Amino acid sequence: MASLQASALGLLPTSTSSSSCCSSRKINAAIHVPKLPKAPFSVPKIPTTRKLIDELNNIRVDGLTSTIPVLQNINFTTTPFVDDIKAQNSIAFATTQLYSLLEAVADRVEMHANIGKQRDNWNTLFLNSINMITLTAATMAGVSAIGGAGMPLLALKLSSTLLYSAATGMLLVMNKIQPSQLAEEQRNATRLFKQLQSQIETMLALGATTKEDVKDVMERVLALDRAYPLPLLGAMLDKFPAKFEPATWWPSHQVLRKKTKSHERKQRGNNGWSEELEVEMRDIVEVVKRKDGKDYERLGNLVLKINKILSISGPLLTGIAAVGSACVGNGSWAAIVAVAAGALATTANAFQHGGQVGMVFEMYRNNGGFFQLLQETIEATLDEGDLEKRENGELLEMKVASQLGRSLSQLRELARKSASYRLDGTAIDEFASKLF
Repeated sequence: MASLQASALGLLPTSTSSSSCCSSRKINAAIHVPKLPKAPFSVPKIPTTRKLIDELNNIRVDGLTSTIPVLQNINFTTTPFVDDIKAQNSIAFATTQLYSLLEAVADRVEMHANIGKQRDNWNTLFLNSINMITLTAATMAGVSAIGGAGMPLLALKLSSTLLYSAATGMLLVMNKIQPSQLAEEQRNATRLFKQLQSQIETMLALGATTKEDVKDVMERVLALDRAYPLPLLGAMLDKFPAKFEPATWWPSHQVLRKKTKSHERKQRGNNGWSEELEVEMRDIVEVVKRKDGKDYERLGNLVLKINKILSISGPLLTGIAAVGSACVGNGSWAAIVAVAAGALATTANAFQHGGQVGMVFEMYRNNGGFFQLLQETIEATLDEGDLEKRENGELLEMKVASQLGRSLSQLRELARKSASYRLDGTAIDEFASKLF
């Protein structure tokens, strides 16, 4: 049976005689597979996204064509979802940058605080050391005038002269750098950096930070670095300028860059502003400019002159005392000059650095800068014509009142006095600020 099936398939020969010759010939065989009939169904092609949307847009129900309006306006390149993701990524990146700046500001707070303490110690150590050296030199000069001659006189004269010379050199250095003024600079820088640190933390708490916020904070950090430098050599502020100038620790080109942010509640209508409030703010600016600003400029120039005189007098007197002590023994006048000049030098040094005249000058500079910043802020706000872009009027009024140490009623009363001065010439008997 198997042979018959093989014969039918053409795999075996049909006779016995031909099988004997199979070893010498090559057998060619082939398997014929019958073709399958075609299937009565076909696999549909998967339509493209655009074709699928077009088909869904035209759905026929009971002979009526129903169009899906949502699918007609789909933009395959930009969607609100993608825009939201981009906005969230931008906010997240800006927030990360603000956190980095916050760390830098916190580090600056610590640095300025530490260096401020160090320079305050400089002032105390220099003052005590120079006064002790000067008084010791004066005592030696007096003793040498009373004592005899010979080697004891020479030793006292030489010691007194060397001590006076050392005091002169130390006074020149001390008067040049003004340690009390350096310490006050660092105290002001610490306070302002702490203020900036608090503002950054408020931004982060409110959320929705932008690139503009990061740029604004960065510029304010750099402006503070320029206003209150840390190094002494090459970057130290001039301690004896030609005239008094207020300190400037804010970017000059962005005194006020108030923006309406997405996370802020937008004010409708006049944004808290009225014509009466604008007039009130302008009157406050006039009082600040005419009374407080002018007064601090006058006091600053006065303290600057006193500091210059004392800075010259101290080293000059110790230098004269050194010459007088070197001439002790050649006449009574030499001992008198040496002792008297030493005493006067000690007095001048104690008044200048013990009274911290440099610190007072720097305090006036900082106060003058405060009033200048307040004045420029109000003026920049009033110059903005679009009320929606301004800072809220009621909020600005409250901030100005708190900065000047006044209540809202006292601030309005001051504005009325300023208006009376402008209209009737009635003198204003008080300053704008009640704090300093």
